[in-house]
Amino acid sequence: MPEKIAVIGSGSWATALVKIFAESGNSISWLVRNKKQAEYIVTNKRNPRYLSQADLDINFIHPTTHAQEALRNVNWVIFAVPAAFVQSAIQSLNPEWFKQKQVLVSIKGFVPGTGKIPGTYFRETLELDHNCMVLSGPCHAEEIAQRRYTYVTIAGNTTELVDQLQKNLQLPYIKTIANNDPLGVEYVAILKNIVAIANGIADSLQYGDNFKAVLTSNAMREIQKIVNALAPYNRDYFDSVYFGDLLTTAYSDFSRNRTLGKLVGRGIQVRKALQMMEMVAEGYYASKELHTIIQPLKLHIPVINSVYRMLHLHANPYHEIKLLEQQLQ
Repeated sequence: MPEKIAVIGSGSWATALVKIFAESGNSISWLVRNKKQAEYIVTNKRNPRYLSQADLDINFIHPTTHAQEALRNVNWVIFAVPAAFVQSAIQSLNPEWFKQKQVLVSIKGFVPGTGKIPGTYFRETLELDHNCMVLSGPCHAEEIAQRRYTYVTIAGNTTELVDQLQKNLQLPYIKTIANNDPLGVEYVAILKNIVAIANGIADSLQYGDNFKAVLTSNAMREIQKIVNALAPYNRDYFDSVYFGDLLTTAYSDFSRNRTLGKLVGRGIQVRKALQMMEMVAEGYYASKELHTIIQPLKLHIPVINSVYRMLHLHANPYHEIKLLEQQLQ
């Protein structure tokens, strides 16, 4: 049976999720920013600003600007907003509206000023009696818009719920992967954005594939150290939702975090580079939040620490990457 799903967020990734769940025959209540956007979507069957090349099946999509309306009579709620906007997005939401609904998180950043991953923040703030599920990659919204073959990971502690959602996401170009490690999936999805910035910086400094391969593999070990410390679990980091998601973000031209790194590597000031970006580069904010979280752990994580210094302490990218040359193995 098709599901009734509310999607909160109207950026590129939210648009991609609306597209694939609607094409699978589910009824989508889509909470968007304003009435003008909602009317444009209904009339033109596209999002006017984000992922505007993606055709949307409006027979299954119901855009609205009213949160309570979006959440009425739905079984599932998917949050797909930038992490920086989580607190404002949730401000007007009543925990009562979420009773007996399954909440999925598809956000790749820490909630600012809290040190918390979104799944934990939503569970506490919305007073949920269950853990949030996580919807992740490895994938880019742009390739979903092009109907390129894509793997989507659904992570949750309850196998039956993961299976249920898998059955309601059935398309020729989408393959779903079940996972029972939502915490680990969330953490890796956040940390890989920081590594993508490092790759972009190295790229602009004319380092080639040989160096970036070593940079990325070292960074994956750093991610493993951090996630094992914050969310211990017997997970295989070579699973596609971990290592594959890192590779997709670190190397793809669709990666906004890699793009930010390339701008910084060209000598553009970080503040100016952020202003030049049309979309949010989550790794910038995540690197600052992560630094506070992991300071007491005293982990050896030279790549991630280097990105923090370049983005937030105005360290020279050329000198930082030269220092990394001696620390990578």
